[in-house]
Amino acid sequence: MYNSRSMAYEVTATRRRPGLFEDLVGQEFVVSTIKNSIKAERIAHAYLFSGPRGVGKTSAARILARAVNCEEGLSPTPCGVCSACREITQGNALDVIEIDGASNTSVNDIREIKDEVLFAPNSCRYKVYIIDEVHMLSNSAFNALLKTIEEPPPYIIFIFATTEIHKVPATIRSRCQQFNFRLISLEEIKESLSGACSDLNIEAEDDALFWIAKEATGSMRDAYTLFDQVAAFSDGAVTLEKIKEKLGLVGLDSMNAIVEAMAERNSSLVMELSSDILAGGVSVEQFAVDLAEFFRSLLFISCGIDREALLGYARSRYSEKAVSAFSKTQLEKGLEIIFKFYREVRYSINPRFELELCLSLLADLRAWLSPADIVDQLEELKRSIASGQLSLPAAPPAGAAAAPVESSAPKPVEPPQQPPVEARREEPREDSRESSHEDEDIDSPPALSGSFINEDASPQSFSAEQRNEILEAIRKKKLTLAAAVEHAVGWRQFGDSISFTFENGYTAAVVRNDRKLIHDVISGITGSNYQIEVEVVQTRSAVDDDDNNLNRQVDAVKKVFRGEVIQGGGTTN
Repeated sequence: MYNSRSMAYEVTATRRRPGLFEDLVGQEFVVSTIKNSIKAERIAHAYLFSGPRGVGKTSAARILARAVNCEEGLSPTPCGVCSACREITQGNALDVIEIDGASNTSVNDIREIKDEVLFAPNSCRYKVYIIDEVHMLSNSAFNALLKTIEEPPPYIIFIFATTEIHKVPATIRSRCQQFNFRLISLEEIKESLSGACSDLNIEAEDDALFWIAKEATGSMRDAYTLFDQVAAFSDGAVTLEKIKEKLGLVGLDSMNAIVEAMAERNSSLVMELSSDILAGGVSVEQFAVDLAEFFRSLLFISCGIDREALLGYARSRYSEKAVSAFSKTQLEKGLEIIFKFYREVRYSINPRFELELCLSLLADLRAWLSPADIVDQLEELKRSIASGQLSLPAAPPAGAAAAPVESSAPKPVEPPQQPPVEARREEPREDSRESSHEDEDIDSPPALSGSFINEDASPQSFSAEQRNEILEAIRKKKLTLAAAVEHAVGWRQFGDSISFTFENGYTAAVVRNDRKLIHDVISGITGSNYQIEVEVVQTRSAVDDDDNNLNRQVDAVKKVFRGEVIQGGGTTN
């Protein structure tokens, strides 16, 4: 024998189904338009209600059926107590026919409707046909409806409801008054859930109701269904902690801790925290969903959004370390990594391993830079150099040990007086001399004036102060040239010539191409006219390295093209 009390129970979605237009939550435009048309007695012969699931389309159709058939007369607020209103509410009215379009899709089902509309209502003012999920009808069925809904008898009203308006033929839509139902806001759902708690004498935390409303994604029916499930295991007190425990959710506090560890690039802590969460019964897929939602909220916060309805929680509940750790582009990259993981996890040999790889990538997210970020940093560096806020290191004194500097640029080293090198001139001197430098005439042009060069005709090296003054003048005119000159291993003056020695042919070529600028700078400082020469010297070890590099390149070419090197008349493999 059944217990009458258990049979009397109704789910919240049914118990709180709207009975009046005023009870429809979040559909103000639909309500005001239909109510005004009823007041003016301008009743259309066909209505088309479209919108997401669970937002009140079928409820609005039933309210409209009562409004036009209430025994009190046409009224936007039917009495609800007359026989017509009660029968329609209970689904027993003979003149209000509800049809499931998903299970009555054939043309024969529609032909039955065409035959029925020829008969007047049994007891009501209008005969109302409510066809739910009308987009499921076949093309033939839609075609059979065309003439009927265009010119029905005056006592017939068609109300179509659909969640996929794009599947309804345009010929049907053009014959109906269309009303688009929108998603219900989170605040309105939360307020309705609070009313449901009052009806059942259940205590509920605001955070718990907020989470239920957020999970409903704009559907009031989904919110009520989830509420019934939560209330079943909450023992009269709905809390967010119970929801996390029973439904296997990560929770905001746990997510704050994990993302804080990511902000510190602490991969080991990230892995430990994730292991504890998975051990608590949270699935890999749910972990990914909660992680994506958290990064989405951080992205919104980085864009200046702090609405609780969009973030999912109050702005103050998000860790400041997590909020400030990542840039907008890094958060976008993090979401991209999570989405990619979620799409591919179903094909993984081990979903947990896949999740750990995803978390490892996110732990290094702070080091990731987008191409735009790299360009911005290069532009900032360029501006700093141009404004003089970032200076390049000066060359060390000749023969002195190189002091550690912040810049990573190579430091010029003065070669010994008699280096064991094989020097070669890459360019003849601009003036011909038959004698060596050591035989320079005593009456040759004087050395650099002032404190620059000793007036002795023998080769002289530059001091650090001399180098710095010349380099600073070159740097103001051309920064790249100054950087190249700094790489010179020797600065020497021979009579009316100044020679720069390099170990690198490329750097020497850069300086050689701008000898005119160097000449003008030195002439402007000293007031004397000097010829600028550039030399390249190579040590025996450098030559050997070049030969080894050449041999390695030849071997690589042979390997790629599977060929042989022809030397003279023979070949070598």
